[in-house]
Amino acid sequence: MQDFSFYNPTRIEFGAGKIARLDALVPANARVLVLLGGESARRSGTLDEVLTALGEREVQVFNGIEPNPSFETLMKAVDQVREQQLDYLLAVGGGSVIDGTKFVAAAALFNGDAWDILLQGGQNVTSALPFGSVLTLPATGSEMNKGSVITRKSLAAKLPFASEHVYPQFSILDPVKTYTLPPRQIANGVVDAFMHVIEQYLTYPAEAPVQDRFAEGLLQTLIEVGPKALANPEDYQTRASLMWTATLALNGLIGSGVPQDWATHMLGHELTALHGLDHAQTLAIILPEMLRQRKAAKLGKLVQYAERVWNIDTGSDDDKAETAIECTRDFFEAVGVKTRLSDYGLGAEHIDNIIDSLTNHGMTKLGEHNDVTPEHCRQILLASI
Repeated sequence: MQDFSFYNPTRIEFGAGKIARLDALVPANARVLVLLGGESARRSGTLDEVLTALGEREVQVFNGIEPNPSFETLMKAVDQVREQQLDYLLAVGGGSVIDGTKFVAAAALFNGDAWDILLQGGQNVTSALPFGSVLTLPATGSEMNKGSVITRKSLAAKLPFASEHVYPQFSILDPVKTYTLPPRQIANGVVDAFMHVIEQYLTYPAEAPVQDRFAEGLLQTLIEVGPKALANPEDYQTRASLMWTATLALNGLIGSGVPQDWATHMLGHELTALHGLDHAQTLAIILPEMLRQRKAAKLGKLVQYAERVWNIDTGSDDDKAETAIECTRDFFEAVGVKTRLSDYGLGAEHIDNIIDSLTNHGMTKLGEHNDVTPEHCRQILLASI
């Protein structure tokens, strides 16, 4: 196990009806901006619950944060915060809304061009507005971490940033709020959470049995509850397990003291920025061939993954690794997320632009060994058609 520092100040309020806790969690004198995605929070009554719980506080609403939240939209929220002298933010939605709120929290107090926050990965963030979240879509883990990914539409760029200043002060997780989500969003959430674990687990043996067993348990839970969550939308215990697993997948615990990959995510970001695919769709496309192309370097953990997660106990190490890769692809397909570029109308003719964009964004040495080059990514994409 490597040395590490672990810090996570986010308070979790988990369970049905927990939105009522907002009155105790948000300062009584706060001037609040509630940030939303589309209209689902209004239609479902969640926004009314939030506003009721906030009581007599001054509250304004900002609507329209997109999936893959855009810099352009978020800067409008920053302007509203500054013009109205608002001092507390509340994200109501999924990971995109929470990611966007993190950026607004940092940008509202940033002295200079807010795009520099993303260009420097958040290292230049020295303060941020306080905020909390009401999670309605289990997927990204953004409700309990310090990371965010923002898209600038005008540049077709999708960049991450992280800062300890943008941990949510609290997050409310009510599984009931997931009952009305479309199957596509649940499926994407299952794949996204699964991939977050994989990026921190499937690297090379690091003598970290606690992190490994924790990660393997999360993966097995997703394999078990993912199909159930789709088949029985109002099964509270299943939706609760999915919601909590997605949070634990990226709150820092399983990634502490171990090598991490993230090459699949970085390449996936380019697919989303250029072609508008859902984040989880890009991950499902790229991962199987990413693992296959890098099988030699990952063989130790691939075999462990095969044996412990998929219960594959026959064949050579190479056979086990291959079977595990195909089990992973089959799982993504089983929850309704297609795993080939051609499933989304993309082919070899699109690959040059993706690789050029990856290179232009400096993503030329990816993976836990910094050895995944643009040429490797080209081969991965070609094999993913």
